[in-house]
Amino acid sequence: MKSKLFLIALMLISAICFAQDVEIGGQVTEATTGLPMPGVNVAVKNSSIGTTTDMDGNYTIKVPVGSVVVYSFIGFESFEKVVTASATIAVQLKDGAKNLDEVVVIGYGSQRKKEVTGAVSTVNSETLERIKPVKIEQALQGTVSGVNVTSTSGSPGAGLTVRIRGIGTNGSGSPVTIIDGYQGELGLLNPSDIETITVLKDAQAAIYGTIGANGVILITTKKGRKNQKPTLSYNVYTGFQETTRKLPTLNASEYGALLNESYANGGQALPFPNISTLGKGTNWQDEVFGKQVPLVSHDFTLSGGSDKIVYSIGASHLDQEGIVGGKKADFLRNTARISLGADLSEKLKLNTNLIYTQFDRRTLAENGLGSVLFNTLNTPSTLTPYDENGDFTLVPATTGYGAEIINPLAQMANTFNAYNFKKINGTFGLDYELIKGLKLTSRMGFNTANSKSRVFGKQVNYGGKVYDVQRSSVTQGAVNDNSYTFDFFATYQKTIADSHNFTVTAGNTIYREWGNGLYGTGFDVPYNSWDYADINLANGISTSKSTSSYTYENRRLSYFARLQYDFKGRYLVSGMIRRDMSTKFGPNNKTAYFPSVTGGWILSEEPFYNKSSFMNFAKIRASYGSLGSDDIGIAYLSALGGEATYVFNNALVSGTATGQVPNPNAKWEEARKFDVGTDLNFFNDKLTFVADYFIDIRRDLLIQNIPVSGIVGTGAPGASSPTVNAGSVKNYGVELAAGYKATIGKDFNVDINYNVTFLKNKVLEVNNGTGFYPGGSFGLNEQTSRMETNKPMGYFYGLQMDGIFQSQAEIDNAPSQNGLGSTNTAPGDIRYKDVNGDGIITAADKTDIGSPIPSAIMGFNLTLNYKGFDFTSYVYASLGNDMVRAYERNVPNGNRLNYVLNRWTGEGSTNAYPRVTTGATNNNLFSSYFVEDASYCRIQNMQLGYSINPEMLGNAVTKARFYVGVNNAFTFTKYRGYDPGASSGAAIGGGVDYGFYPVPRTFMVGANINF
Repeated sequence: MKSKLFLIALMLISAICFAQDVEIGGQVTEATTGLPMPGVNVAVKNSSIGTTTDMDGNYTIKVPVGSVVVYSFIGFESFEKVVTASATIAVQLKDGAKNLDEVVVIGYGSQRKKEVTGAVSTVNSETLERIKPVKIEQALQGTVSGVNVTSTSGSPGAGLTVRIRGIGTNGSGSPVTIIDGYQGELGLLNPSDIETITVLKDAQAAIYGTIGANGVILITTKKGRKNQKPTLSYNVYTGFQETTRKLPTLNASEYGALLNESYANGGQALPFPNISTLGKGTNWQDEVFGKQVPLVSHDFTLSGGSDKIVYSIGASHLDQEGIVGGKKADFLRNTARISLGADLSEKLKLNTNLIYTQFDRRTLAENGLGSVLFNTLNTPSTLTPYDENGDFTLVPATTGYGAEIINPLAQMANTFNAYNFKKINGTFGLDYELIKGLKLTSRMGFNTANSKSRVFGKQVNYGGKVYDVQRSSVTQGAVNDNSYTFDFFATYQKTIADSHNFTVTAGNTIYREWGNGLYGTGFDVPYNSWDYADINLANGISTSKSTSSYTYENRRLSYFARLQYDFKGRYLVSGMIRRDMSTKFGPNNKTAYFPSVTGGWILSEEPFYNKSSFMNFAKIRASYGSLGSDDIGIAYLSALGGEATYVFNNALVSGTATGQVPNPNAKWEEARKFDVGTDLNFFNDKLTFVADYFIDIRRDLLIQNIPVSGIVGTGAPGASSPTVNAGSVKNYGVELAAGYKATIGKDFNVDINYNVTFLKNKVLEVNNGTGFYPGGSFGLNEQTSRMETNKPMGYFYGLQMDGIFQSQAEIDNAPSQNGLGSTNTAPGDIRYKDVNGDGIITAADKTDIGSPIPSAIMGFNLTLNYKGFDFTSYVYASLGNDMVRAYERNVPNGNRLNYVLNRWTGEGSTNAYPRVTTGATNNNLFSSYFVEDASYCRIQNMQLGYSINPEMLGNAVTKARFYVGVNNAFTFTKYRGYDPGASSGAAIGGGVDYGFYPVPRTFMVGANINF
């Protein structure tokens, strides 16, 4: 009887337990893309119950009521769900970008993030989606420590300058870009095609030898995934642009009053006897800057895969007009991409990637004397855009208005040019597993580009200005550029005794680039019209050479090897060496070797380390190595670039002569890089901290025009002195980066990142006989900048302002300024400092008056998610950098910024701004008066989005996100010019502002939809 009661009780308990099991199911997708995720582990926490998602990301599983179900996949954040009843549960897994098991590309291979021993930073596709950059480089500013990105112009399609850890050379300082293994161009890529961007900042880049001195940016494009159904991702945004700033120029009444005072101080008759009739006049910036200038972008990606084949196909279209000139300065870009991977056998795998880029661009004159914005600021507000006949008003040609100031509206209307660029590039690669652990890789990368340009010089009269065109002309050009890279290397991985892990990589790279260009000019264009601007139709006879051409070819042969070793995942060491041979250098220096070593200690893997949630990961690392740069012209040969005139048979004949004197001992620049850093994770990887101290010494900088004896012909027309390895510069500083990523409550997620870089730059030597090398320009004939021993690269060199003379007594008791040119110093003029103390102010008193290099750069990024809503903001700041205010043409009748209303008008009125006068003074000489603090903080991006719940979308749509945003939202700065973050990109003279075209503020609305 008892046994029967026991059996009944057991059956009841079993029935109850069975009744508590419920069935759940649904689909697991990626949060960023909406793509289904096969192979995701779906398991009950603290039990053996579990399953995995199928190829469509679907799953079903029976679990006990009240249990916690965990969804996990390598590289993604795990998600937990308490189950109370049968339900359909759709899960979106978020990219675990800070996961220590994340794989990082390091060049000719990859490593887990926790094992990387160099200074390496990454930017993923999720960040690109938030920032919505028109050009890839914009996504690096503020997101990667040690990287400074400056705009050369805000005009559509303009380039950007990227510097990694300071300015290390007087030549090209741009990092090399490697796209899926081949050397390519960063600025031409469609941001939506990028999976990850990896920045190698230290000796980790030594595997690239003679192209790695400026740092290396590794691009991985998007690929398909195995066992994935075809998925279409469509992204679109549209919006409008506007200028972020208009400078406060004088209105007509203010301008008239100022000119009256200036003429009176110069002893001349007043130009405006009755200023009451002038009114406000013309605000030329309102006339030149467009309003609600359109921008539109479309792109789609189709991806998928089976057990053997993966594919990804993408295309994009971008159409952007300029905030100055509209369609006269527009940019239209189209791209197409196809990526294919195939397992040809169990051991042989094929990888291909092709990218086609085509763009059309038109431009206006920028950042120089006579540019559109230069004329916009300097054209008097008393003039109207059009005269009574409806024609463009002419700026008077009298001396007071300058020879180069013209009506900017007429300038834009009479500017005609077109540039068309087409490029196809890609890779074909094979991976073969020869034996277990040994993989052979062969890869061919290529670039081929063709461009056409056409510039029409319309016959036009601006009223006797230097820009008058007496004879119409058209110049057309065709350029063909090609390159290929062939890599063959082997990678062998071996573990011995479960403790010693080895990875050996060795191989070679063959690189070749070649191309040609042809230009021709025709005169007397029919009907003086852009529609007929073609050399075939312009049949006017030329009085000078009207054609030119060039060809080039460079080759590089490299061998490299790398050994990576770790013991039980605790002690890490990596040694690299590369041997490069280049045709850019003479027979004495064709070959160079670039060794490096990196090491690390993962302290948290030690048995004695007391792991806790407070500091769950700790790594110390260091690196030292040698890298090179051959991004220069060919200095060891003399080209026929000179011009000369000879007398033959009593007639003058034009000829060609040798140009620069050759230097057979020229060699590549060498960078010695040292870095020591630490990576720390706290609170189960929620808080991360990275710190680096670095020293980068660049030696053998190539300095042009080193003085030599005139006997060798350096004084001939077109000739010049040789280029010699004669310089050295040092960059050193500290990088700090911190990030916090966590889920607060049930639905609120926060991701905060901050980074700051403190940088010092110093030139160590300039062995050219003078100790300095000049550059930059101010006004018509002054140089602004220098590369000089013990000074920052490109620092500003000029007179030091020491206030304003308040009285004649001050002038009489001060050092004489007569040696500067003008002898008419009067109260109200600038007082200059006697730097050398010799009692007289001359050019010898010029000194350091500022530097364009920031002392600190920083970025702050915030992302918030609450249920379907998301908010993102990116902020960037640059501190300690100066800029030269050179956009004012100092002629008597030019317009001015309104700060001159605070000018000196009598003793004690001001000690900052000089008097105005038409008389000759020394006030317009280059001095600290024209150098301003250009520190700034910029809110680069703000975006608010909403994602519709996937359960509401049905089977056809897996993701639908809509957003509004603004790029380049606000800039906080004391700098008076348009853009404190702009630079010409030159190492010497890059911080001189002739009216930089500002980066536009862009308001946009868009959508991300996956099918």
